[in-house]
Amino acid sequence: MRVLFAGSPAIAVPSLRVLSEMELEGKGIVLAGILTNPDSRRSRRGHEEPTDVSAAALELDSIRKERGFPPIPQLKPQKLDTQARKEAASLAPDLLVSFACSHFFGPRFLALFPKGGINIHPSLLPKYRGACPVPAVILARKKKTGICIQRLASELDTGDIIAADIFKLTGRETSFSLCETVSGRAALLLRELLVDFDSKATAACSQKGKAIYCRELKKEEGLIDWNKSAVEIDAQVRAYTPWPLSFTCLGKDTLLILEAQPLETANTIAEPNTPAAPGTVLGTDKDLGILIQTGNGILVVSRLQWQAKKALDWKAFLNGTRNFIGIRLGTDKL
Repeated sequence: MRVLFAGSPAIAVPSLRVLSEMELEGKGIVLAGILTNPDSRRSRRGHEEPTDVSAAALELDSIRKERGFPPIPQLKPQKLDTQARKEAASLAPDLLVSFACSHFFGPRFLALFPKGGINIHPSLLPKYRGACPVPAVILARKKKTGICIQRLASELDTGDIIAADIFKLTGRETSFSLCETVSGRAALLLRELLVDFDSKATAACSQKGKAIYCRELKKEEGLIDWNKSAVEIDAQVRAYTPWPLSFTCLGKDTLLILEAQPLETANTIAEPNTPAAPGTVLGTDKDLGILIQTGNGILVVSRLQWQAKKALDWKAFLNGTRNFIGIRLGTDKL
């Protein structure tokens, strides 16, 4: 079975590697090519760089060459127009496998694949359809999540489920760490599916339950509302790591909150009759970090960063930031 793999970011790389490994092992898979985004600048002054999937394919080419296999053809269209469809058709693919691909697959493109197309989605569909399911799961403070491999359908993330993997969460995941977990588990799930694709594909089932959608994140959503509870803010900090990150303001200065957790002790810092306002820096815990009052509970911050400066642990930060204890984040100036 000839497979065209579509994807761009790092989360998709292990699945690409699995496809190449299956070909080299003679498992009935041929990696016909990859479809990925065009090279782009990752900073204003930087040179154009390939996507993570494209770079991984180039690394795989050296391994494939040693084993007598051809390099992986790469397609990098801006959009899936007539020319892109011709290039894809020239690879004679049987199946489209998509993971974190930003291209929209219209009916004319999907018609190129006799076995159709499948998409790897990092949530338990129909929950968290859309662009950012991993942060959405953390923001919702779910105790479990998973991965679904679904049929590509005309409407986003509505296809029948062919395979799924469910696993528990610790409650301390960030989007970065959860993406790493999903990345590895998705590759194993894909391999298991492709070993017996035809029979498993015929047993696909429709999605059950109420659909929940998640939209693409915007940078301004990282602004912390200190009136929220410590549990909610902790979830935000973890969900928005590594992007867009969570931040607060001190006058015109921006302070990034990089690592935090709710204070679990029953002892409160503020006097019972004079509770501190949300956002107030109460003091420190010598073992945990800086204590900040929230709308409900205390948040302990262990790592933070002034914008455009380097990230610091809380002790180093306080050594370089005078008069920080007692200020109210979001309102005061140093």
